[in-house]
Amino acid sequence: MAGQGGVHNFTWDGIIPRECQPNPNNILRLSVTIKWEIAHEPLNYAVDCLHNCGVGPGMAFANAILKQDPNFGVIGLVPCSKSGTGIHAWIRGNMPYDQLISRAKFSLKHGGTIRGLLWFHGESDTKDKYTARYYKAKVIKFIQDLRDDLNSPLLPVIVVVLRYPKKPFDRKFKFVNVVRQAQMDIDLPNVIKVDANGLPVESDGLHLTTQGQIQLGNMMAQAFLNTKFQSLKFDSNKIYHMSS
Repeated sequence: MAGQGGVHNFTWDGIIPRECQPNPNNILRLSVTIKWEIAHEPLNYAVDCLHNCGVGPGMAFANAILKQDPNFGVIGLVPCSKSGTGIHAWIRGNMPYDQLISRAKFSLKHGGTIRGLLWFHGESDTKDKYTARYYKAKVIKFIQDLRDDLNSPLLPVIVVVLRYPKKPFDRKFKFVNVVRQAQMDIDLPNVIKVDANGLPVESDGLHLTTQGQIQLGNMMAQAFLNTKFQSLKFDSNKIYHMSS
C-alpha cells in the first residue's frame, strides 16, 4: 500500500493525477505524529518511506468513494504499510502489527468508525518456497487477530491478489502463483479479493504505475461500496477483476 507509482531510480516524479488530488473537507490522513491532517500524495510519506514513496491506491480509493457516494461523509485514511515486510512480520508483538493496531485504535477517538482494511501485500513472500507455502495460514491468522484486537469480528478486509511480475523480473519472484492462490483461497467472512493482475507496472516489472494504482484504487472502492449496500455478511468468494 505504500505505493511506487511514478517512482523511477528511487525518486518520485511528483505528478499527482486528478483522481489523487486532495479533498480538504472530506479526506484526511493520520500522520506519522498521530495527528489528523489533509490527506495528500504520497499518502504513506514518513509512515513507511521517505525518498522513494510515490502514488498508491489510497487517495484514488477515497476519491472514488466520494464520487460515487457524495454523502458518505469524511474519510480518514490511516496508512500503516511497511514496504518489503513478509507476512511473518505482521503478527502480534512485532512492530508493524502493533503499530497498525495502535494507529487504528487512535482513529476511533472523537467518534471515528473503522470501516475496513485495505491489504496490498505479499511480494516479499513470493521469493521463497517456504514462506509462500505458509502465506495463507499466516494471513488468515493476521486477519483474525486484527479483528479480535479491534473488537470488530466482521471488519471488511479488501485483499489485493498480486499481479504477476513482468519478465525477466519474474525470476526473482518464483512463487507468486502460490501466494496468489493463497490470497484467492482465503475463506473468511467479509474478505473480498481484488485481482491486480494485468494492471500496468513500472520499469522494475513489479510495482504498479501511477495509472495502475488509480485503477486498483477504483476497483477497491467498487468492492467496498458493493459491501455497503449488502448485509453485514457478504460473499467472500467473489473476486473483482479489471473489468469491474
